[in-house]
Amino acid sequence: MTTDLSHIRNFAIIAHIDHGKSTLADRMIQICGGLTEREMKEQVLDSMDIERERGITIKAQTVRLEYKASDGETYILNLMDTPGHVDFTYEVSRSLAACEGSLLVVDATQGVEAQTLANVYLAVDASHEIIPVLNKIDLPAAEPERIKEQIEEVVGIDTDGALNISAKTGDGVAAVLDSLIERLPPPQGDVKAELKALLVDSWYDPYLGVMILVRVQDGVIKKGMKVRMMATGAAHQVERVGVFRPKTEMVDQLGPGEVGFITAAIKTVADTSVGDTITDDKKPATEPLAGFLPSVPVVFCGLFPVDTGQYEDLRDSLEKLHLNDASFHFEAESSAALGLGFRCGFLGLLHLEIVQERLEREFDLDLITTAPSVVYRIHMSDGSMRELHNPVDMPDPTAIDFIEEPWIKATVMVPDQYLGSVLQLCEERRGEQIELTYVGNRAMAVYRLPLNEVVFDFYDRLKSVSRGYASFDYELLDYAAGDLVKVTLLVNAEVVDALSFMVHESHAESRGRAICEKLKDLIPRQLFKIAVQAAIGGKVIARTTVNAMRKDVTAKCYGGDITRKKKLLEKQKKGKKKMRQFGNVEIPQSAFLAALKTGE
Repeated sequence: MTTDLSHIRNFAIIAHIDHGKSTLADRMIQICGGLTEREMKEQVLDSMDIERERGITIKAQTVRLEYKASDGETYILNLMDTPGHVDFTYEVSRSLAACEGSLLVVDATQGVEAQTLANVYLAVDASHEIIPVLNKIDLPAAEPERIKEQIEEVVGIDTDGALNISAKTGDGVAAVLDSLIERLPPPQGDVKAELKALLVDSWYDPYLGVMILVRVQDGVIKKGMKVRMMATGAAHQVERVGVFRPKTEMVDQLGPGEVGFITAAIKTVADTSVGDTITDDKKPATEPLAGFLPSVPVVFCGLFPVDTGQYEDLRDSLEKLHLNDASFHFEAESSAALGLGFRCGFLGLLHLEIVQERLEREFDLDLITTAPSVVYRIHMSDGSMRELHNPVDMPDPTAIDFIEEPWIKATVMVPDQYLGSVLQLCEERRGEQIELTYVGNRAMAVYRLPLNEVVFDFYDRLKSVSRGYASFDYELLDYAAGDLVKVTLLVNAEVVDALSFMVHESHAESRGRAICEKLKDLIPRQLFKIAVQAAIGGKVIARTTVNAMRKDVTAKCYGGDITRKKKLLEKQKKGKKKMRQFGNVEIPQSAFLAALKTGE
């Protein structure tokens, strides 16, 4: 039996990082009796260890709640808790495609932040009904009236019906549930039409195979029926149909407007591309649903196992992790210094860090990560264009016409006492100001910035110059030609490919010198001098020397002629020269990692 459409509401909770999305979801689950008091814990929907430790949401989660409204009717609420971080915007847009409305949660002490804006625009693009909710009004610093004005000015949505709540204490949450039912539109759909369901997410369960999260648009999906993926053409028999409350619960079928999961003995997540349309194999729909664009990796880096024997384990682990998080890409590569590994593409630096941490934790691997780089477009003299993911693969500079790099549009929101240092930081990073506006005592600076200046340590520097008050969001704009060069590092006249990087010509010398100075302190001293150099092609732009350890060969010379000592020192010098020609310099793992984290 399908539920009456007018009694279903599908909604997402969107907000900036730490404004209380997951806590509000907890209170809703409690009020609707999704879990007993004993099963309740903080941030129920953040199921990964990393999410719980860092206090952030990484994967969008869904839960189905039953709420008895003030009119005595029981409604089904499908809640999507979304991440707030810029790297996981893709997860947010995916969740919004499965809903009709959004709760915009804003911290009543901090107000509108960069990510709040970005997520609101995503919801507006998905033509959602948006209900503003001011959270944390129990805090003494809360200023709900001022924040309402700020929402109207910056975001441009009416806050007459904004709700004041405290997700931590549960104050006002019941009113949010009531206004969801009054103000959000019910889903549209036709039970009798051919089956059309949007594939929202898929992940791998070791017991059930691939689990698929679906939002049914038209028709019904039942246990035992044969379904077809419209993009890949693969057909599968549905084994289980269920919903999350937040514990899994099996149901007979899912009808229009409902959100739930199905399993169909699918072995690989590759068969289930996110945004695909699922239809009935016997009576397929003619047109697929709109779906959404595939995720585009922005930052690339190499992942190598510390122990080369773990290469196969790393490949298996990446494949398993890819089942759970399809938004990162990987392909095999080899490096002279680090052996065999993989070149991986991520949605941003936090995404890179999370994937690396999950590999180390969940699969017990020791990894080395090379310096993150972005995708450059290299236009050759013969008119062809190739993409460069790894600085090591840079073609011969004489055959290159020009190089293009990706630029982003960055939005920074910052209290005005820190504005000067934030603008200075953007200028240092070759930024071009687009606009600067004020709302109360907060400034919103919009800049055009080259992405390779941002992936390195822009976020950390932004937080430190603004005492943590600035918030930052970006979107890719376009590619533009730039004076870019590849800097290679040589240790004892041998190229260390893992440390090569692309940089703007104006910054090449300072960046090269910084890495040389850093390596000088990190490479252990040998019995001979070691030259550490940074070079562009054949031209050395920076050099430092790691001094030799010296054995005191003159210790046993008491008195006598000075020439005896000179002779011994001369002999030692010759030995060192010979050693330098044939000596091997082992660069320890820790030195690689520290050199790749050059900050200032």
